[in-house]
Amino acid sequence: MPATAGGSTGDGEESLRLLSLVERTLTARLEEALRGCGSSLDQWRILRLLAERGGCPMNVVADHVLLLAPKLSKLVDRMVSANLVLRRRDLEDRRRVLIVVSARGRRALAEWDEVTADVRGQFRDLLGADAEQFESLLRRLQDGLDPAAAEALEAPAG
Repeated sequence: MPATAGGSTGDGEESLRLLSLVERTLTARLEEALRGCGSSLDQWRILRLLAERGGCPMNVVADHVLLLAPKLSKLVDRMVSANLVLRRRDLEDRRRVLIVVSARGRRALAEWDEVTADVRGQFRDLLGADAEQFESLLRRLQDGLDPAAAEALEAPAG
């Protein structure tokens, strides 16, 4: 298929490459900002999730931060040791353990949000009025590619 004026062949290959490139660039910039205060992108994402949703079981946290259970378990253990998160029994299902953000975790999250503000602001500024449409398109792609993951994200955390 011949390339269009923008260099794309219309088969989505360039879009996929660009999507990967943007993800890598944003991830690197966020990791660099967080590294300066002793955090990681995964820790920041975990605290953001817990601050927004409240207590979550490990499988919900794993899906959100895109980590396999063994790696997440080790990370959560370190976060518990640092008093950033706490493990609590679910009041509705005593067999289940929820991860909740601690007071120290909330303070750390405020600091981490501050150090990532420039990167997040640049992202919003570059998209401008298209930010909502961009998120909608990404959700449509994700929902179409992995409907089971979309349903899990929509399910209540508790």
